[in-house]
Amino acid sequence: MKNTTVYVDKTYKLTRETAPLSLILASRHTQRFPLLHFDEDTGTNKALRYARNQNSPFQEDQDNNAILEPIVFENGFLTVPKNNQVLQKFLHFHPGNGRVYVEVNKAKEAAEIVEILNTEVDALIEARQLTLDQVENVSRVLFQRDVTTVSTDELKRDILVFAKNQPKDFLLLLKDPMLKMNATIQSFFDKGFLTKRNSDKEVWYNTPSNKKKMLNVPYGEEPSHMVASFFQSDEGIESLKHLSGLAKNV
Repeated sequence: MKNTTVYVDKTYKLTRETAPLSLILASRHTQRFPLLHFDEDTGTNKALRYARNQNSPFQEDQDNNAILEPIVFENGFLTVPKNNQVLQKFLHFHPGNGRVYVEVNKAKEAAEIVEILNTEVDALIEARQLTLDQVENVSRVLFQRDVTTVSTDELKRDILVFAKNQPKDFLLLLKDPMLKMNATIQSFFDKGFLTKRNSDKEVWYNTPSNKKKMLNVPYGEEPSHMVASFFQSDEGIESLKHLSGLAKNV
């Protein structure tokens, strides 16, 4: 049966952001620097050793005439030609694979870049198609600002910039069923119908007929999240209706 394996040149790069001009990779197992690969089939650890005149990267499969040579990354990269299969196999089994270095996979990297760009495009399209109400809601949640003090174009600009820089977070926000609720709550704070006191540990009503404390904010919780939870209770539903009615008249 014909061997259909395709042998290709491979390039490896160090994972550290700032690579040294030259790095020598450990190329043989020693007691001081263990270099072992766990064989799932036999349940044993096999010592690794790179020898360019051998056909196997495992020391137990090599003869006594092994010719050892260093493995050197230059400027963070190492290219191994297809006719050096023993080194490619050695680098595959090396415990530093994925930690100290990775194989450069141009097709995979291109696919990842395409996915990132597509997500960015999707986010920008969604941002551009937002209605004015949605622009205001998203701005209230994202930027925690009083949208009545900022022009519509400024809001749209800031949303587009956010969608471009953080497309995944933006798309997740649009799918959040609590988006409208969170925006409504922020508008209550913006219009002064709700206030935060005691270093944001308390939320108080601030309407003409109600100046009482609404709730305490537990340590580590966001005031808006606690208000949203309260509005889903029986008592909170009535408060939400009352505040919403006041907000419409402002």
